[in-house]
Amino acid sequence: MTSTEDWHAITLEIPFASHKHAMIAKQTIEVDAELQPHAVKRTLSVEDNVLTAEFLTRTIRLARLTVNGFLENVDLVVRTLEAFGEDAEQKPDQ
Repeated sequence: MTSTEDWHAITLEIPFASHKHAMIAKQTIEVDAELQPHAVKRTLSVEDNVLTAEFLTRTIRLARLTVNGFLENVDLVVRTLEAFGEDAEQKPDQ
C-alpha cells in the first residue's frame, strides 16, 4: 500500500434531522465505490445526527470532483427523505 502522506485531506460534516436519517444517507452513499480507488480514499461515519465524510485524494482536482459528487449524492438523499421519509414509515390505513 502506498503512503498517503502527500495526499489532500478533506473532512465534511453534514447534519441531518435525526440519527436515523444520517444512517440512511451513509448506507445509501457507501454502496457506491469510488471510481478511482487507487487515487481516492473515502471513509463515512455517523455520530448522533451528523454524517462525517473523510476523503484522501492524490490531487486537488480529484478532491473537487469527489466532494462535488458526494454532495450531489447527499442532496439526492435529503430530497428523497423530504419527499418520502415520513410517509414511507407510516402504514396505510386499512
